[in-house]
Amino acid sequence: MIRIGALIVAGMLAGCAATPPPAASQAAPAQPGRHYRWQLGSGEAAVLSAQAHRAMATFVAAHAKGPATSVVLASGSTPAAPRFETCGAKPRAVIYDIDETVLLNTGANYDSAVRGDPPFDPARWAKWERNGATKVEAVPGVVDAIAAIRAAGVTVVFNSNRDRAAAAPTAAALASVGIAGSVPGDTLLLKGDVAPGSAKDPRRAAVAARYCVIAMAGDNLGDFADAFNDKSLSTPARRALAQSPALTPLWGNGWFLIPNALYGGWEGAGFDDLFPADKRWSPES
Repeated sequence: MIRIGALIVAGMLAGCAATPPPAASQAAPAQPGRHYRWQLGSGEAAVLSAQAHRAMATFVAAHAKGPATSVVLASGSTPAAPRFETCGAKPRAVIYDIDETVLLNTGANYDSAVRGDPPFDPARWAKWERNGATKVEAVPGVVDAIAAIRAAGVTVVFNSNRDRAAAAPTAAALASVGIAGSVPGDTLLLKGDVAPGSAKDPRRAAVAARYCVIAMAGDNLGDFADAFNDKSLSTPARRALAQSPALTPLWGNGWFLIPNALYGGWEGAGFDDLFPADKRWSPES
């Protein structure tokens, strides 16, 4: 019996030795990255989001009736040389991005955080779009803002780069946080609904053809104009364009930006983009 037991123990030890421990890169991080902690845990992020949504609802209520100008860039114009069209008798609407503007993708962010925040995986995200409806949270302030906007008689249209194949789960995700009533292909426009690809300008133009769009909200500059996503723009140039004198009057006055430290067009910035040569310091300098 002792000999058999010894053989069993030896076999178990050999099996353990044959299975190497997980690589350090596969281990879950000790804690989420700073960007997750700020975006999902800080009171500062929550207050900034609620502040922006409340400001948008107040702005919309003040412009729900009477003469108005669309805040969607007119055809042929750009952020560098913006032009906007008067609305005439069109009914009023607003356009909201969804991800990290209306919905916090808490479940997907958890999945990314515990894996050490790897590069974006389109296949994994597609699975999230299909079955993550119950793992989202509302961005602070947005539920009350949308309720107030609808109460003012203004239509809410969602413009997202989620795939049109996930229209029903996306509508369910919105409803799960208290924002029901989005209609796929009508007040819920997704990638592929109007034109191929991820460009949002065609969808914005389609909404502006039907409605007077008096306000837009997003967490990325591309939620206001695709020109901000031009890959030829350097990080400093993109930042400067967003602050150009032609656009400055729009921020908080038709265009409302929601804070998002998790992802965006700024992610590729390097030291030279962020720290001008004449502003660098060290104790030895």
